[in-house]
Parts: sequence; structure tokens; C-alpha cells
Amino acid sequence: MENRINKWNLFLEDVRDLETTHQYMRNSDYLLKEWVIVRNFREFVEALKSHSELPDLISYDHDLADEHYDVSMYHGVPQYSQVAENFREKTGLDCVRYLIQEYLEPRKIRHPDYLIHSMNPVGKIRISQEIRD
Repeated sequence: MENRINKWNLFLEDVRDLETTHQYMRNSDYLLKEWVIVRNFREFVEALKSHSELPDLISYDHDLADEHYDVSMYHGVPQYSQVAENFREKTGLDCVRYLIQEYLEPRKIRHPDYLIHSMNPVGKIRISQEIRD
């Protein structure tokens, strides 16, 4: 097993804890790994800046504020994306975009391993598409 000093994992989630996430994701990583927990975009950025290496694993939530919960999340990406244009608070998708623009593209490296634990079905798609593009 690799033993790196800078090894860390990043959990982006505004409300839920690791136990709750483990229960609905059915993934033991949430209980077996050490996590840096961040609750919003600002904390996400601060966590990245405070480490010399990127996380080994990132688990993303999409909805980080009450305004992100909209019925259009069940109607498809185009409909939800229109609503999302007016969000004042940043989403998990904004966190992904920040990571790509500030860290991955300049270094020409791929995204770290990731999970998407958001319960927003369109949010999951939006994050997944951004990482794969």
C-alpha cells in the first residue's frame, strides 16, 4: 500500500455527513477513508489551495444551497440548466469547473478519481459531463 504524506480525499457536501452518504451510496469509501469535508465553493477552493497535491478522491454534491433545489432537476439537463443560470450561490458543478480551469488544464492532467453522491439526477449528469469533456 502506497504511503504518501500528502494523500487526502475531498468531500463536498452542504448538509449530509459521511455516514448518511455511505448509507445511500452503499460505498464503504465514505467510512474507510479520511476526508477533508467542505460545505461550499469557498471552502472547496480553500481546501485545494491549502494542500500541495490534488486530492486522490473527490466526492461531489451538486446542490450546495436551497436555491439549487428546483423541480426542473427531474425534467432534464436543458430545463435545469436554464434555471441554474440564475443561481446566486455556486454549485458542485462550479467547483468542478474551478478545479479544471485552475489546476487540471494548466498542468495538462486528468481529473482525480471521483464519486458523485448528489441526489439531484440532473446535477449528477452535469458534473459527470463536465469532468468527461
